[in-house]
Amino acid sequence: MATKKKTAKTEDKYEEVRKNLETQKAALLAEAGIIIGGGLNPEKLNFPDVTDQAAAEADKNFTIRLREREQKLLKKIDEALSRIANGTFGICEHCGEEISYKRLYARPVTTYCIECKTKQEEEEKLKE
Repeated sequence: MATKKKTAKTEDKYEEVRKNLETQKAALLAEAGIIIGGGLNPEKLNFPDVTDQAAAEADKNFTIRLREREQKLLKKIDEALSRIANGTFGICEHCGEEISYKRLYARPVTTYCIECKTKQEEEEKLKE
């Protein structure tokens, strides 16, 4: 029973964030539907001029990379919505402390508090 109360409190606390995540997800899925419906038509890549064909191919590759990034973002959005539903949203995966609401509102798919994320980025820079 306490778990249900805690989950309900978490969902209420993050209701605005949840709505923003669902809106963002719907927009990404709608845009993906438009692209799938005709954005990468191979007939459009058949240009007599080699330069035009190369430019069209570069555009196609750029669009594919964008789709891959959006696919990863959709996965992160689904994971965040799941954490809201099960009451674990807003808890840093590294230190276990609560992530500030301002950070969650600005970057709702985050799983680290600002301190842990800063440390992680600094460690990544040292590895380079």
